[in-house]
Amino acid sequence: MGSIPYVRDMKFEYGVLEPVTDSVRRLVCENPGPFTFYGTNTYVIGRGRVVVVDPGPAIEAHVDALLAGLGKETIERIVVTHTHRDHSPAAAALVAKLGVPTAGHGPHGAGLYERGAEVEAGADLAFHPDEALQDGDVIEGDGYSLEVVHTPGHCSNHLCYQVRGERTLLTGDHVMGWSTSVISPPDGDMGAYMASLERLLSRDDTRYLPAHGAPIEQPAHFVKAYIEHRREREDQIRACLEQGIDTIDAMVPRMYRGVAKVLHPAAARSVLAHALHMRDRGELTCAGEPSIHVAWRRA
Repeated sequence: MGSIPYVRDMKFEYGVLEPVTDSVRRLVCENPGPFTFYGTNTYVIGRGRVVVVDPGPAIEAHVDALLAGLGKETIERIVVTHTHRDHSPAAAALVAKLGVPTAGHGPHGAGLYERGAEVEAGADLAFHPDEALQDGDVIEGDGYSLEVVHTPGHCSNHLCYQVRGERTLLTGDHVMGWSTSVISPPDGDMGAYMASLERLLSRDDTRYLPAHGAPIEQPAHFVKAYIEHRREREDQIRACLEQGIDTIDAMVPRMYRGVAKVLHPAAARSVLAHALHMRDRGELTCAGEPSIHVAWRRA
């Protein structure tokens, strides 16, 4: 596999709201884990009257630390990159305390739940934004301006936000420095994810601030490595099929040698996303309803 230039060194202190750029401050939630790294980064944009991006999970101590760090400053709006449980649930506590409006692309699942589809277990189904944001929208306030960038793939309602004037992009889980993102169908879509990565290469952002981990200071180089990594995963699927390994649950131990087994179920979801993307391009087919257990073959 090619090498992604991971950024895994991160200096921070739990419970402390600290500056990471001239316009952005960060508070790291104490929810570390195999999918969150050190925890969820909650970002505050502006001074005095501010916008909060990704308030985090429903952890009271994190909400209290955010309010303590802001002191007499006023939260004007709460926005989310997407609706997974480590990103958006704390919005409810802030709304209850302060009555501030929320914004995001929309509720989780893009209608999939309403149609009876089984979507990933980590969704925050309670979040319904007061303001539905679309690609290209601009969020402005006293001393801040954010451009909305719709980046579906990790999930259908995923947004990034550029801090205009700094060319700093808050990337949520779309691009992270410490790990690749899990793409879990049906709401996670590998075709959409790859297109969203390619789109970032056409932008002028000079720094990424992900929702987990440290800043990424060479974003274009990093995104190119991400794209190459995904293409290599497809090569691994082809190699497995050539060796007669035709189910995803059998492919994962070979494709993810050296990766902790606790991560294999999530890896299988991403491999399924790759297989579906390859099927949509006419390269693969499967014997029955697509899943990690059915046999896949070259079309």
